[in-house]
Amino acid sequence: MRRAELRHRRRSPCNERPLDAMPNTVKPAFLVTAHVTKVAHVLAFTVFVLVLAWVLHFRGGAARLHSDDPNLIFNVHPLVMCMGFILVIGEGIMAYKTIPARKETQKFVHLMLQLVALGLGILGIYAAFKYHSANTMPDMLSLHSWLGMLTICLFGLQWLFGFVNFWFLKASEPTRILLLPLHVSAGLAIFLLTVCTAETGFVQIDAAPGAESRLINFTGLFILLFAVAVSISVALPRVSI
Repeated sequence: MRRAELRHRRRSPCNERPLDAMPNTVKPAFLVTAHVTKVAHVLAFTVFVLVLAWVLHFRGGAARLHSDDPNLIFNVHPLVMCMGFILVIGEGIMAYKTIPARKETQKFVHLMLQLVALGLGILGIYAAFKYHSANTMPDMLSLHSWLGMLTICLFGLQWLFGFVNFWFLKASEPTRILLLPLHVSAGLAIFLLTVCTAETGFVQIDAAPGAESRLINFTGLFILLFAVAVSISVALPRVSI
């Protein structure tokens, strides 16, 4: 009788140890995820500060889309594309790792952040075209402009694909299971393409050797490190409840 009672106590879920107290190999993986995402946040903030300092100190001041000064119109482009498009995309990708909530909540935050990024990307491209028009410069001549247009088109299609299949209409569960790896891989590839586009944009900037060129180089370096941190976070376990 006593043996049966002991067996019952061992099997009872009330006597199970909480996840935090369980010495398994999953918990360290989640800790690594948390540390990587924190590093990514620090890198994102660093990029934010560097781009803002570059525009304010070396490029004539605050960005203005409706200005008589073409340089102030141009300033909208790097501000929006770096601080808005790239950083928001990265944070949206990491939403599944940084938000301790249910999967549907994580999915909604991911969807909204990517929608904001898409809007900012379109605004950034519009600013570039407006700058060219103000300076009577031809459009779509450089590799940077080609990559930028390709990136924004692919990103728009990717967002629409995710919205239709995973949120609005919702494909059947077997179909979603089949499409999810494709969606994740394509999203990461497009994100890395945005980083490549930004790097080619920095190369095009005509900055004399000195403080400005060093600031541009550091900005490009930290954007690349941010992309590496985001990519690593994708490979780590998801945080959910």
